[in-house]
Amino acid sequence: MENKLIVSLSPHVHSGDSVKKNMYGVLIALLPALLFSFYTFGVGAVVITATSVVSCLFFEWAIAKFLLKRNTNSITDGSAIITGVLLAFNLPSNLPVWIIVLGALFAIGVGKMSFGGLGCNPFNPALAGRVFLLLSFPVQMTSWPVVGQLSAYTDAATAATPLNLMKQAVGGNAAALNDLPSSLDLFLGNHPGSIGEISALALLIGLAFMLWKRIITWHIPVAILATVFLFTGIMHLVNPEVYASPLIHLFTGGLMLGAIFMATDYVTSPMSKKGMLIYGVCIGVLTVVIRLFGAYPEGMSFAILIMNGFTPLINNYCKPKRFGEVAKKK
Repeated sequence: MENKLIVSLSPHVHSGDSVKKNMYGVLIALLPALLFSFYTFGVGAVVITATSVVSCLFFEWAIAKFLLKRNTNSITDGSAIITGVLLAFNLPSNLPVWIIVLGALFAIGVGKMSFGGLGCNPFNPALAGRVFLLLSFPVQMTSWPVVGQLSAYTDAATAATPLNLMKQAVGGNAAALNDLPSSLDLFLGNHPGSIGEISALALLIGLAFMLWKRIITWHIPVAILATVFLFTGIMHLVNPEVYASPLIHLFTGGLMLGAIFMATDYVTSPMSKKGMLIYGVCIGVLTVVIRLFGAYPEGMSFAILIMNGFTPLINNYCKPKRFGEVAKKK
């Protein structure tokens, strides 16, 4: 009987776990932030999450069945559900349903299935959908409901996020820093923002679970968070009246969400540990540059997508030594 060596596209999991098992492990890690979003934003968070997940599942099934003409088993591997949850986590809790559906269509149809599906997409689908919505509907995507309005949805009262206040300070209104929540409130999630990004504590619980289960390694999250802390700390020391403290930067916006759940995506991140560190440091630097000097208050989504494009180059630069290769003598 002829033996065949089957080589498949990433993600490659060598621990004996299946891709499906790891995907559902990530979903378990997302539960603390998901439950906190329901507790904080109430019906708005439920509507956003349910619409996003159902839309992502439907578009993956429909595209696989009617356009790609192949089996639809991919909807059960957990990847479409993760895309739906992560897309929802990047949205305000008062976003109209039809905009969420468009974001899911772009995330699955353009960001994932147009490249062939799981393992072939060069960019994180959820972030692709989020950036598409941000560029297409900037007003709706930057309207942030105040926490605690459990029964409100599209008519929820809104307020400026900590990132908006920090951006105002950099732009010349230094007094805006006085309106920032305390570090403890930011850590716990008592401030406006996207539904899944506001509680650093809930996201760190998810990180601890994934490290415990060895779903991811520490290299990318630590590299991103350490880089952001270092460079924002330097800027804060240079001019504390304009630049917020590094802890404020760590606990605001999508930094924790992106570093823990998006930058670590198996398909779009480097494979080697050295490559992961380079990738993470570059994401951290780009995030700080965009936050402090760019047009948008948040830079995490753009930074990850930019570095997704450099992942093949990083993998090529950080290739492991070939098995059995002998180093050439000089």
